[in-house]
Amino acid sequence: MKLYKTGRGIVVEADASFYAVEDSDWDGFVNDDSLYAKLQALVRTVAASPEAKEQVLADPRAPMGSQEIWACGVTYNRSMVGRQEESKTAGGSDFYARVYEAERPEIFFKATAYRTVGTGGTVRIRKDSTWNVPEPELTLAVTASGKIVGYTVGNDMSSRSIEGENPLYLPQAKTYDGCAAVGPCLYVTEEPLPPETMIHMEIHRAGEGVFNGEVAIHQMRRKREDLVTYLYRECSFPQGCLVMTGTGIVPSSDFTLQSGDVIRITIAPIGTLTNTVE
Repeated sequence: MKLYKTGRGIVVEADASFYAVEDSDWDGFVNDDSLYAKLQALVRTVAASPEAKEQVLADPRAPMGSQEIWACGVTYNRSMVGRQEESKTAGGSDFYARVYEAERPEIFFKATAYRTVGTGGTVRIRKDSTWNVPEPELTLAVTASGKIVGYTVGNDMSSRSIEGENPLYLPQAKTYDGCAAVGPCLYVTEEPLPPETMIHMEIHRAGEGVFNGEVAIHQMRRKREDLVTYLYRECSFPQGCLVMTGTGIVPSSDFTLQSGDVIRITIAPIGTLTNTVE
């Protein structure tokens, strides 16, 4: 099932039918270890409506309320190689190989809801960065107790020239207004996504494709549950949080985003997250 946040409220999609949720409190509704069972009960007792589908089409929002977004780095081999390339002149390339092999993952704060957009929204590139890329990521919806209850598509916008200058500049390379996008929904399921699930990204410029890549989530070195466990060791999240799990799609060093580029990230069966660069 899919759970949407819209300008008029919460909508559930099940078997191509759409159901409006009376409860408008996203935080309270989603922060539920039994979210899948709650959605099952809801679609059995609420009538489907065309108006609910119109809400989703007319005014989709990022599927988050007051939750923070945290992100994990160097979870795919391609990401490790890419980070080594960008930081080699700063002498930091070995840091990423160590993180890739270490027991402790790289986890960092990414964004608040204020700095995040949904599908159809505008993401930004920093004016003081010369090398900017999107990072397509499977993103976990996690409750206050640390249970993974859903998945969404994430775009971890990154200023590679800033991070490459010095790894200590990571917060500036990752966190700024319009630095993240998530959507189009939360995909809520009883079972984890299968290992063969693909993440696909394409970038269009002036109507022409300028980048295309994909990766299977089984290429992620770390277990999703382990990432959550490390994050929750000394951090509490009263309303739960979203966790971006890292990228395995890294454009080459001769590619950088430009204003007007359109980024489309697809993870079946979640959907497609589409954003335009400011």
